[in-house]
Amino acid sequence: MQEFFDRPDPVPGRGEVLIRVDVAGVNPLDHMLRSGLVDGLDCGRPFPRALGMEAAGTVLALGEDVDGLEVGDAVFGFALTGGGTYAETTVLSAPNTARIPEGLSATVAATLPVTGTTAVDVLDQLGVPAGATVLVNGVGGGVGLAVARLAIGRELRVIGTGSTPKRELAEAIGVRFIDYTAGDVVATARELVPDGFDGIVDLVGGTSLRTVAPLARDPRNVIAVGDMSVPDLGGRFVERRLDRENLERSALLALDGLLAPVITAVHPLSDAPAALATVETGHTSGKVVIKVA
Repeated sequence: MQEFFDRPDPVPGRGEVLIRVDVAGVNPLDHMLRSGLVDGLDCGRPFPRALGMEAAGTVLALGEDVDGLEVGDAVFGFALTGGGTYAETTVLSAPNTARIPEGLSATVAATLPVTGTTAVDVLDQLGVPAGATVLVNGVGGGVGLAVARLAIGRELRVIGTGSTPKRELAEAIGVRFIDYTAGDVVATARELVPDGFDGIVDLVGGTSLRTVAPLARDPRNVIAVGDMSVPDLGGRFVERRLDRENLERSALLALDGLLAPVITAVHPLSDAPAALATVETGHTSGKVVIKVA
């Protein structure tokens, strides 16, 4: 059950900052935490508790041993100690928090801790050169579109799979789209890339991952974001970097337009349950955020 409740402002502990939340990102991980599917993550705090893992806002107070951040800074980062971000105030882990560079909006910054850094990590790990062809399996969601846009910025040829409603957004950023509801994905992909893909980024998992993985020329260049069984196919699970340096790098890429998220819905905090319900369907196009302040 989801409901609103009052709580006092959290007190930042060692290595934490208290922020006033301006914008919170909404992610599949949020409903997975609520459902108990990732027990122990986010410090395993008991319910009732606020959901949300990423936010942008303004620093209100510092805990002990916080370096590089000051009260009044506009920041974005991860709530890794259980504070939640669907709230007016929360605590972020200082080593996993960065200043928002001038010229970047809080709305965009709030999408970067999960979506932006995942895109950077996936493509860095894949490491294919300019001119290579990459398949993004599940291109229409927030992470998929971020991966595609960043890949195109790196001069990669991007082909993406998705359902019919995802076509317009994907093609608008330069993706060659394969509609998995309209025919044989493997046959279409082989027709487009007869010699196989230089890399595959999987955002779907399960049967879909197992269907497209053989399309890679080298199975080691299959990178999965959600399905940890990918090593069984010879591929790799994404290696995540949640540190300040990676956040700052993502922010500069966003500022340059190379990692600009496709934000398709902005909800007020009062509409947080509906925002999460939309993402929980698994069919969301682009990125959903909650505007708090």
